[in-house]
Amino acid sequence: MPRHILDEAKIHKNIQQTISDNHRPFVESIIHTVESKPIVVIGMGINPACKNACKLLTKQGLDFEYGSYFKEWRKRNALKMWTGWKTFPMVFVNGVLIGGTEDLNKLIRSNELDKVC
Repeated sequence: MPRHILDEAKIHKNIQQTISDNHRPFVESIIHTVESKPIVVIGMGINPACKNACKLLTKQGLDFEYGSYFKEWRKRNALKMWTGWKTFPMVFVNGVLIGGTEDLNKLIRSNELDKVC
């Protein structure tokens, strides 16, 4: 089921570039990381859910990339807009957003993470 994204035709031409440029270099750097690393966790270092996701991956013996964006709420918001995922962490496996800590834990418990990796 596709998610709702406001059609560009419904955005006034005077603001289309502003929307397109919203933290674009930052989002592009995250896209590059997600596409080039097998497992990426994006979140905030002080968030217990982010810490738990990292612990779960470490316990599985998996290497992962971690990006912490505590003080940069505008950049975090740009990531939420890009992914459509509303909370942190955002866990990517082989370029696919699998969700957050609970979703990661479900994949581990059901032995599905091995299939995704």
